[in-house]
Amino acid sequence: MLPCLISIQVGTWEQHKWSETKVATGMRGICDFGEHEATTRAFVWHVKTCSCKPRAEDALPVAPRTHGRTAVQVPVGGARLDEADDTAYGTSSSRRRCTILRFGTTSGGVKNIVQALVSGCILVLPAHAPPFPCSCLVSLINSVSAVLLSIQYASALMSGSLIFRDALLDIKGHLEDPQNYLHNWDVSHSPCQFYGVTCDHNSGDVIGISLSNISLSGTISSSFSLLQQLRTLELGANSISGAVPAALANCTNLQVLNLSMNSLTGQLPDLSALLNLEVLDLSTNSFNGAFPVWVSKLSGLTELGLGENSFDEGDVPESIGNLKNLTWLFLGQCNLRGEIPASVFDLVSLGTLDFSRNQITGVFPKAISKLRNLWKIELYQNNLTGEIPQELAALTLLSEFDVSRNQLTGMLPKEIGGLKNLRIFHIYHNNFFGELPEGLGNLQFLESFSTYENQFSGKFPANLGRFSPLNTIDISENYFSGEFPRFLCQNNKLQFLLALTNNFSGEFPSSYSSCKTLQRFRISQNQLSGNIPPGLWGLPNAVIIDVADNGFIGGISSDIGFSVTLNQLYVQNNYFTGELPAELGRLSQLQKLVASNNRLSGQIPKQIGGLKQLTYLHLEHNALEGPIPSDIGMCSSMVDLNLAENSLTGDIPDTLISLISLNSLNISHNMISGDIPEDLQSLKLSDIDFSHNKLSGPVPPQLLMIAGDLAFSENAGLCVADTSEGWKQMISLVVLLSGLACLSYENYKLEEFNRKRDIESGGDTDLKWVLETFHPPELEPEEICNLDGENLVGCGSTGKVYRLELSKGRGTVAVKELWKRDEAKVLKTEINTLGKVRHRNILKLNAFLTDGASNFLVYEYVVNGNLYDAIRREFKAGQPELDWDKRCHIAVGVAKGIMYLHHDCSPAIIHRDIKSHNILLDEDYEPKLADFGIAKLVEGSPFSCFAGTHGYMAPELAYSLKATEKSDVYSFGVVLLELLTGRSPTDQQFDGEMDIVSWVSFHLAEQKPVPVLDPKVSNDASDHMIKALNIAILCTAQLPSERPTMREVVKMLINIDPSSTAGRAKIKNDR
Repeated sequence: MLPCLISIQVGTWEQHKWSETKVATGMRGICDFGEHEATTRAFVWHVKTCSCKPRAEDALPVAPRTHGRTAVQVPVGGARLDEADDTAYGTSSSRRRCTILRFGTTSGGVKNIVQALVSGCILVLPAHAPPFPCSCLVSLINSVSAVLLSIQYASALMSGSLIFRDALLDIKGHLEDPQNYLHNWDVSHSPCQFYGVTCDHNSGDVIGISLSNISLSGTISSSFSLLQQLRTLELGANSISGAVPAALANCTNLQVLNLSMNSLTGQLPDLSALLNLEVLDLSTNSFNGAFPVWVSKLSGLTELGLGENSFDEGDVPESIGNLKNLTWLFLGQCNLRGEIPASVFDLVSLGTLDFSRNQITGVFPKAISKLRNLWKIELYQNNLTGEIPQELAALTLLSEFDVSRNQLTGMLPKEIGGLKNLRIFHIYHNNFFGELPEGLGNLQFLESFSTYENQFSGKFPANLGRFSPLNTIDISENYFSGEFPRFLCQNNKLQFLLALTNNFSGEFPSSYSSCKTLQRFRISQNQLSGNIPPGLWGLPNAVIIDVADNGFIGGISSDIGFSVTLNQLYVQNNYFTGELPAELGRLSQLQKLVASNNRLSGQIPKQIGGLKQLTYLHLEHNALEGPIPSDIGMCSSMVDLNLAENSLTGDIPDTLISLISLNSLNISHNMISGDIPEDLQSLKLSDIDFSHNKLSGPVPPQLLMIAGDLAFSENAGLCVADTSEGWKQMISLVVLLSGLACLSYENYKLEEFNRKRDIESGGDTDLKWVLETFHPPELEPEEICNLDGENLVGCGSTGKVYRLELSKGRGTVAVKELWKRDEAKVLKTEINTLGKVRHRNILKLNAFLTDGASNFLVYEYVVNGNLYDAIRREFKAGQPELDWDKRCHIAVGVAKGIMYLHHDCSPAIIHRDIKSHNILLDEDYEPKLADFGIAKLVEGSPFSCFAGTHGYMAPELAYSLKATEKSDVYSFGVVLLELLTGRSPTDQQFDGEMDIVSWVSFHLAEQKPVPVLDPKVSNDASDHMIKALNIAILCTAQLPSERPTMREVVKMLINIDPSSTAGRAKIKNDR
């Protein structure tokens, strides 16, 4: 066999002399005879090992002189090669013919030549060349023969390369690449040069594709199956949608398959043929159908991630225990129920065990102590009961332990204090009691410690934090007593200190004066006393300072001016004295200042007028005096102003009319005099109290209509205009409308009664309840149809909703009784379609019950209510329930749900009534789109005159009741505006016929986007919110053709979702 050619030596005609020239591999310049123009002849030689022999039997006489050597001319590819044939190769020039050979190794040129010369070599010589030694000729022929074999080999490689390139280009064609990472995936580059592609150095096969976290969308091409030698495929942390192609199972050499954190849907194909897999991560998608039990056949797996998907509810497969090599198991939030099978505790190599956010039941397993390599346990948000066993202390490598949000009880075993590697310890929202083990104070690596919402009592471990880099501690809502722990910030790492609602007493330790890292400092609702240590007023990184509801004394230090990042300050219900420091005016990011129920005196500092972000100012029940500073009118974001129960004097400043966002104004129980500015009527006030002052003059009539007489009582000089006639007219109108509504409803109920009576007296007496179940739990018709009116939670355009507690601890469901519809068969067909819809952001339909006259839908029950109410709810300290991170996450989730209905269901499902009332929130604030398709199901109801809800309806529905995907897009845009502005689509504050879309458009036309943003959340997120605002404007375009698709909306929103990067980092850290 011929050796592999590294370099060759060829004779080069140059000035009638032969010299040796080395030519590099790659076939560049096999022969080059300079500019010599001459008639040439071709010699074909058979090559056997290293010998050369002319085929004399094919020889023909040749005219040119041969210098004593026999020149032969042989057939090539079945045809003779003579001077006429030279032109078939493009020229009779030796240089140009060599050029043909030189470029023959590219995709087009060499193919035909190699087919013709599979057993020989071609030598091109000048016809009138001088004599040269035979040995040189033989050497030259051998070299050129080896070259041709190399060309043939290169052609084979080229053929494979073409297959790889075509497959990769098809893969690219299925993807959208907004960041242009795949710019060099084209015909001018070798596949091995493509971004993210790895090739085998010897064979040239594509063995790796890594395209994670580069903002790709689109679908996964089945052309991946053509890459037979592929070992690694990583497409995680993108926005790829659609199904996983079954052909992927042909890539039997795959060792790593990571498709996590995308928007993939459908049932997972059987990939059990991928027996070489070591890493399989399909987590954080929207896969549905049965849990993929086939993974148990992949015995070589070391890492398995199937969590955060929407599989059918079911038990954890016992066969998971077959995966003896597993080190990472992530099965969180994928609808698993029942107990963790014993076989899992035989996976002795496990380092991470994550069954979080499921419906896992049973007693906390003692057998977990067998997994001595565990460093991370995530079992939070399940239904585990029992106590934490002392055997847990055997897991000496344990670093992260989270069993929060279960039903665990008992005292913590003291042995837990011996887990020296603990870094994260979360057991909040359980029923633990007793004292914490003192040994927890000796931990040296503890970073995050959370025990809130339990029943712990007694003294807190004195040394906790003393020896560790503690970053976060939340021990709120327990019964801890005694002195406040002193060493939580010993190592100056503490950022979050939350100890609300306990029984700590005594003075707050001065050791925290130097804790400059604190961002959230909340110790409200304790029994602490004394002065606040001076340094705590001037925390340079603090976002919240909350010392409310204690017994603190002293003044609010002027050092507060150094807390330049402060967003919320709560000092109410203490015994603070002295004046409000003027340095408060430096806090440009301050949104909420609550100092009510203290003993503050002096005047309200005018510097407060510089707080442009201030929305909430409560100074009631103090001893403040002097006038209301006119500068307060410069607080342009103010929503709630309460100065009641002080000793304020002077007039109501006219500048208050500049507070265009003001909703609540209380200046009662002061000594304020003068007239009420008439222009206050222009404000969108809904809550007013001017009582118990010294006001005089007329009460502006619109203010009187808003608040009533009591809001202006105990002002001797006030003149209340007689508006009784106007009130009479309004009351008459309300009574009339109420009567019409009742009459309409009574007519509807009478119709229902007559219909049921006809059924009972006619031939339909055999009608029975028919129950169709789509998801567990198992239900009985009697449970559903015998609903108690006391459990009614809502009534809307599609029916009435009840909350139903199932017997035998089977949980809670929501039951919707639909308004009447006669076409039972059509209804059943449509309900069956809805029952098959499965997506994490769509409310799950568990069952359908009908007897032909009444129809009930049984849904999963979610605890956080609807989005409309959540936007307006606040935590007890005045903090909004939904910050921007939550709101953006909700927007992305809702958009994904609608995208699924529009693009992944066949036929597409149009919601028809997208609104914030139809978006429900679970306990993690994951949005669930409700009532999808139901508006169509109840077209015969008394409330179905419109396809949608006023304020959310697309403008084209005013002249056409045919809802489309683009009308859903419009409604989603309105919901997005609602999240951004915090306002209802038909808020009373909008003038005339203006709605939320026109109101926002007006402000944008004035190039003032910020005033429309909800001031409660926009302080730290205005840039992201403005980007989302632009998306909302696109969605609410007047023409349907100008609105994006929901797939496009999802892609845009993901790019601004502040939680996406954090989420990806979390998964990365988990690995």
